[in-house]
Amino acid sequence: MSEIILMSDARVAAVPVEENGEPLVDVRDHLLVDDRKHADSLGAEVHLRQGVLDRLLRAQALLPEGLRLLFVEGYRPPALQRHYFKQYAEELRAAHPDWSADRIRAAASRFVSPPEIAPHSAGAAVDLTLVDADGRELDLGTAMNASPEESDGACYTGAGNITEGARANRALLGAALSAAGLVNYPTEWWHWSYGDRYWALETGVPAALYGTKGLERL
Repeated sequence: MSEIILMSDARVAAVPVEENGEPLVDVRDHLLVDDRKHADSLGAEVHLRQGVLDRLLRAQALLPEGLRLLFVEGYRPPALQRHYFKQYAEELRAAHPDWSADRIRAAASRFVSPPEIAPHSAGAAVDLTLVDADGRELDLGTAMNASPEESDGACYTGAGNITEGARANRALLGAALSAAGLVNYPTEWWHWSYGDRYWALETGVPAALYGTKGLERL
């Protein structure tokens, strides 16, 4: 398995942002949207940068007949990102009181990005899965947003402790999204992004296209 670069890695934070000013757009007229995150983000989660939405539509067109993307969460307000990160870090600290602050930060970033570089808060990341023609979710090995602890690491995209069927479904999802230009965060099979710092580092481009400044109004 190739090296997994975590969101907490200094190489991610070191990527500059050259904000291109693309607007956040509502995805509900374009994609099938699940409402499981609505209570937390008060509707902000159904927005993405236009360039990300364009690529999701391209990916959906590449899926086998009868399959669709199920959009769960896009934009995440910075305050909510900070809350999620703090909450998970505190859970890890309680479970591992001997861990250093740096180790807690790195471990937390497997599941929640540090707020200052979070792709969701730049409108650049999406959490999503696959459904069939009747809207039923396919088996991708774990529940969406299952933590590494809850899933025994099966949330990692390349995890070996999932069924062959789930592995095949992850491969279908990944092939379409990768072909459309998005990158996966390998500790979360459901998390894909375009235009953020992590995407820039993974693809070798010199700067991210999207930052968080000016998006807090949502």
